[in-house]
Amino acid sequence: MTELVSSTASTKVDAGHGVSFAEAFRVWLRVALLSFGGPAGQIAVMHRIIVDEKRWVSESRFLHALNYCMLLPGPEAQQLATYIGWLMHRTAGGLMAGGLFILPGIIAIMALSWIYVAFGHVWFVEALFFGLKAAVLAIVIQAVVRVGSRALRNNLMIGLAAAAFIAIFFFAVPFPLIIIAAGVIGYLGARAGRPEFAAAGHGSGDNGDRDSALGELLPEHAKPNPRRTVVTALVWLALWLTPVIALVAMLGTESTFSQIALFFSKMAMVTFGGAYAVLAYVGQQAVEHYHWLAPAEMLDGLGMAET
Repeated sequence: MTELVSSTASTKVDAGHGVSFAEAFRVWLRVALLSFGGPAGQIAVMHRIIVDEKRWVSESRFLHALNYCMLLPGPEAQQLATYIGWLMHRTAGGLMAGGLFILPGIIAIMALSWIYVAFGHVWFVEALFFGLKAAVLAIVIQAVVRVGSRALRNNLMIGLAAAAFIAIFFFAVPFPLIIIAAGVIGYLGARAGRPEFAAAGHGSGDNGDRDSALGELLPEHAKPNPRRTVVTALVWLALWLTPVIALVAMLGTESTFSQIALFFSKMAMVTFGGAYAVLAYVGQQAVEHYHWLAPAEMLDGLGMAET
């Protein structure tokens, strides 16, 4: 990665519209190091740095991309970072933004996991993790309020968000149904000409497209290209499935490693709506079906991951 930065730092990448690759590297590393509190905190940090501070993309483009990432399976915050990095600096930018986004978290969770396993039942370590959970909860609440205040622009949108919360929290309505219903309501409202459903116009507001580094038009490499899309999908599909198939072939389906690979591969395909939407499913399977963790250990793991 260092060689990639040094070889590109001396030039301005056209797609970056004046933002050098080296500067982008520093910014994405900063985003990664400050992204506490899970997806809500990560997205709020990205919004503050990428939209408000650096003005790389407009708020409308950021929220538009976030909406699509929420509909995709997988971690929406990393997808959003990868997409913006790709928009700014092509494939290298996407790999850099997506890779840096998870690197500090990998190092931190490995260190915290080792401490937890080795010293988790010592009273001061338990107190430390309890305090971390409380701090993370405050970070998540602040992040939700920050992003929600930008996305929910009128009383009708606030009412839809409240209805979605009631449906999923009190009535356990499946998340995909809530997303589909919200999409249908939004489509019908826009077709009916209701101003509450009007999209934020590009180039409007405090940080419109024309005022952002990316500009009003998509860069050339972001325009539709079916052949490139198919090739990219096949390459990443092979990178995903090859290790899973190799594990199953070498160790068999009864191996814990094979079960982990198969379970999280399946989970990756059903995590619509982001990480929060699938936490209950992961907890249930890991605790009740596979017996990898006890319920208290699952909660401690969530606290560590959010931290």
